[in-house]
Amino acid sequence: MNNPEIPYFDHKPKPYSGTSYEKVLELRKRYLTPALMTYYRKPIMVVEGAMQYVYDEKGRRYLDAFGGIVTISVGHCHPYVIEKIREQLETLQHTTTIYLHPVISEYAQMLAEKLPGDLSVCYFVNSGSEANDLALLMARLYTGNYDVIALRNAYHGGSSTAMGLTAQSTWKYNYPHNFGIHHALNPNPYRGPWGYNDPKAGAKYAADVRNIIEFATPGRIAGFFAESIQGVGGAVVYPESYLAEAYGFCRQAGGVCIADEVQTGFGRTGAHFWGFEAHGVIPDIVTMAKGIGNGVPLAAVVTTPQIAYTLAQRIHFNTFGGNPVSCAAGKAVLEVIENEGLQNNSLTVGNYLIEKLNMLSEKHDIIGDVRGLGLMTGIELVRDRKTKTPAKEECTEAFERAKDMGLLVGRGGLYGNVIRIKPPMCIKKEDVDFLIAVLDSAFSGL
Repeated sequence: MNNPEIPYFDHKPKPYSGTSYEKVLELRKRYLTPALMTYYRKPIMVVEGAMQYVYDEKGRRYLDAFGGIVTISVGHCHPYVIEKIREQLETLQHTTTIYLHPVISEYAQMLAEKLPGDLSVCYFVNSGSEANDLALLMARLYTGNYDVIALRNAYHGGSSTAMGLTAQSTWKYNYPHNFGIHHALNPNPYRGPWGYNDPKAGAKYAADVRNIIEFATPGRIAGFFAESIQGVGGAVVYPESYLAEAYGFCRQAGGVCIADEVQTGFGRTGAHFWGFEAHGVIPDIVTMAKGIGNGVPLAAVVTTPQIAYTLAQRIHFNTFGGNPVSCAAGKAVLEVIENEGLQNNSLTVGNYLIEKLNMLSEKHDIIGDVRGLGLMTGIELVRDRKTKTPAKEECTEAFERAKDMGLLVGRGGLYGNVIRIKPPMCIKKEDVDFLIAVLDSAFSGL
């Protein structure tokens, strides 16, 4: 069987004349921390990118259906974003917020105008972990309470504080980090006790939040953290009404509600600009990173004026937060999303992708569940649809086969059995056809 043909793309990669693959691997093993993981039995070396594609040192093109871990939002090396970054680099590379500069103020306005309600005050940082650390600090200062509720299977970062919010053993070191943090049931309709066919599943999962407040805290909490769709956990979409019910219990206990939009924000889910909007809720604090800068180190916490004011009690400062180059990239990303209709593209191409994945699941019994919204999707592989035994080794094999055919995807879930598909939002239907053909071939015989 011939490999599927990758769609035509009018870009010729530059000849690579840099350090050899073998030397790069040697240097990495010698000088970089062994904690750094690599995908694939033989890692690929990515040296160039253009929109939804990346190239290795030999000039081979791959469809990047993982978007640099959900970070490339508008396309690799998008020409407009690159031009705006270049203009800012040539004008002012760095200054901090102890001085005025126009880019950060203009960008803050643009970003705040994308959010509903009183979410209007921005604090810029460098990563999602930093953003979630800061949101936790704000919640505790504003409410005067300490206990926080997050979800099992969640991922909120790898810093010592964010690790406490994260709830997968594979991401947690044997180190004190969970003080005051409680993890509620994961509202996963596929694996949890209440499934897709239970119309009251959302309320039943949310009742565990109330139960934790009543039994594991003083009855007052600082906040409730939740990704709008669980990303690292395997593209888990919560049942209807879950977030609304959980938010209600949190606020009754004096807490604020924090939406982690690090992976779901900026139109990726299609129907809405922010993932939480699909749940009909408005959080009190929103954290965002990854696609916010299309690969430039940038993240943000956006909250209400009342909550934001709590930080004014002391000096709080971030050297690189609000860097003019990063903010110029952030502005350009918002402009591209708007001008090129990428949110709508996420909706139409995302719906097409999910439709095709569901058709694939009818052919391959190894697919236990297809889920997601827009271009935030996942396929959970199982050895048996009744027992739902995770197909970890089979997922590894499919993952390798897909790479060999020119498709890069992610993996997620505690057992590494969920294929994560979260491409740049400029992806086209022809790319989806290629992706489906590759997965069809990769799943055959597993």
